[in-house]
Order: sequence, then structure tokens, then C-alpha cells
Amino acid sequence: MKTIMEIQHVSKLYGVEKEKAAKLLEAGVDKETVRKKTGVTAALWDINLSIPEGKVFVIIGLSGSGKSTLVRMCNRLNEPTSGKILFEGNDIGKLDTAGLRNFRRNKVSMVFQSFGLMSNRDVLGNVAYGLEVKGVDKENREKKAMKIIDMVGLSGWEHQDCSALSGGMRQRVGIARALAPDSPVLLMDEPFSALDPLVRQDMQFELLRIQHKLRKTVIFITHDMDEAFKLGDRIAIMKDGRLIQVASPEEMSLHPADDYVRAFISNADKTKVLAVSSIMITPKVLVRTTDSVRHSIRVMTQNALSSAYVVDEDLHLVGIIGIKEAIEGEKQGKELVDVLDKDVHTVRQSDLIASVMPLAAESKYPLAVLDDEGVLAGIVTKASVLSALM
Repeated sequence: MKTIMEIQHVSKLYGVEKEKAAKLLEAGVDKETVRKKTGVTAALWDINLSIPEGKVFVIIGLSGSGKSTLVRMCNRLNEPTSGKILFEGNDIGKLDTAGLRNFRRNKVSMVFQSFGLMSNRDVLGNVAYGLEVKGVDKENREKKAMKIIDMVGLSGWEHQDCSALSGGMRQRVGIARALAPDSPVLLMDEPFSALDPLVRQDMQFELLRIQHKLRKTVIFITHDMDEAFKLGDRIAIMKDGRLIQVASPEEMSLHPADDYVRAFISNADKTKVLAVSSIMITPKVLVRTTDSVRHSIRVMTQNALSSAYVVDEDLHLVGIIGIKEAIEGEKQGKELVDVLDKDVHTVRQSDLIASVMPLAAESKYPLAVLDDEGVLAGIVTKASVLSALM
């Protein structure tokens, strides 16, 4: 996976006695104690991150954790006290005024929580602004802006005064304005936190839809774990200016780094993060298509089960046989393939638990889990689905 941006040993200290504070922080002294002893506020301390290209990287933390300070360093709205940030291998801290201007115009765009729209411009004028700054002529910038406006679902609103739009629509304008210059990196500082819950869900889905199409590198700031799990390919949790854990949503849910992370994610909906592979179990009984009905009855009886999974010689799932059907088939002298149920609900190992819950609820048997080649990899019971909710 290619890295587009690297954050190397970045710290941000506010105050006079920075050297004294740095020594305390190196020794592991907490942020509040350092402030009391030195008067220095440690907004960030020794942050190291690699941002993968084309992915959504979520930075999450409570108020005061340093997440917004960090994201503003990615376009040098904030300057680090120490450390450096590399974009495509180049230190952005070494850019002169012209180079920084070019970097902000062409490499990175930002979406703010407060929308930041210009009241003297309509929707089209706001979206086209970044292209105007880049020197694109009016005809071409408005043509491109209209494509982005359509992408975010605002066609027909391009000449509307932004003050007349709802919060969700104004945020769509903000996203469209950031997308129009076609910068490879999109910075989003809690862009949905001021929106109503239903509108927020719509905007989260909209971002996922746009990301699926454009494959931008998105650095997304939030304090909401459900939002982080829903949007993030990778998640970084911060506390008191320090980085606590970086992982995929599933890795973090299954293996939290410490009690702080565990408490932070305890109320998140894990079914929207965990894959079926994390809860599937090995079936106790497998019956081959070459076995007899009598054999299937025998193995089900020995294992106190009322059904068995039938596979071919390559372990591809063929169907399920129930004990009742097997007994009736044995009485009638039928072959195994004539009495098994081929209409079986199947899921993939990579499916999210949330997506298979309706199937698990209505299925007569535990769900059969298949790998990418259609081979039976395990089963998911109603009990295992319910345990994921706890």
C-alpha cells in the first residue's frame, strides 16, 4: 500500500519553557502535570503516522486530544514545534511562500465543520472558487464545478444563495468546493458534527459514495466512534496529544491497545465493523455427496445435531440435510443428493455481521460461510450473531 503522507515525530507545544516541557514529556509525564510545572500546553507530542494513498484515514479523539491541531498541520495552517510532515516524500515544512501556495491549491483541500462558504457567492460560485484561484477560465471552471455539483446531489441548486440552504446542503457545497480542484488529499475536520443525526447519516453515505468513485486520500477528524468505524479504512485514536493506537476498524475492535481504547469503542456498533470471519465456527459434521443417507443419520445422531452440511470432494457446499428429511429418505431408499436442501443461505467471510443479521434471523439452519472460491469455510449461528452485539 503506497504512502502519500508521513507524519514524523511531530509535536506542538504552546508556552515559553518548551525545552523543559519536552524533557518531562519524553519521560512520560502526562499533559496536565507538564502544564502545571512549566506553563506549557502540549497540544501534540511525538506523533508518527503513515497515511495510505486512496484510503479514508480517520483520526478520533475527545476534545483536547490534538486531532484538529494535527490535521491543520497537514496543510501548514499550524506549524509543528518539532518533527516534519512529508507529502510524496517531500518535507512540506521547507516550502517557501510560492511553494506552499501551490501545495494548497493543487495537492490538498479542506472541508471545515462550520462550512466556511462565501455569502456573496451562489453555490456555483463557491464550488468554482478553488478553480478560479488556480487560474482556470470561467467557462471551464464552471463546467467542471457543475459536474461536481451533480456528483454531490445539488443539480438545480447551482444559482441558489447558500444562506437559503439547509445545513446538509451547505455541507455538500463545502465538499464539492474541496473536490473541484481535484486535489489528491482531502482534509475533513469534523465536517458532519454540527448536522442533525439523519442528515449526518446521509452525508456519511454521500462521502462513501464519492470516495468509491474518486478514490481520494481522505484524512477525516471525528469524536464519534460509530462514524470512525463506518468511514475509516484505518483509524488512529488520540488522547491528550498522544497517539494511542492505529489499526483497521476490525483490528481495533478485536484487539484494543489498552483500557482507554476499549472504553472508547465500548458503545460503538461492532456489527458494522466486524466481519463474519470473526464469529464463524467450524461445523461439527460434514457429509460428502458420495456418502449414504444412513451415514448422514449416523453422524448427526453421534454429534446430537439435527442437520449436516453436504460438500463435494473439493469442499464446495452442495446443500444441507436435516435429520427428519434423512430419516424419511432412508425409509424410501433415496440417495443423499435427492433429499438434501440445496436452497441454502450463504455468506462470505468478508461480509459485515450487520449485513447478515436479517439472514441469520430467518434462516432455518446456521448460515454457511464460503470463501472466495465457494469452499465451505465455517458456519454462523444465531448465538454467535447475538454475541457480537454484546
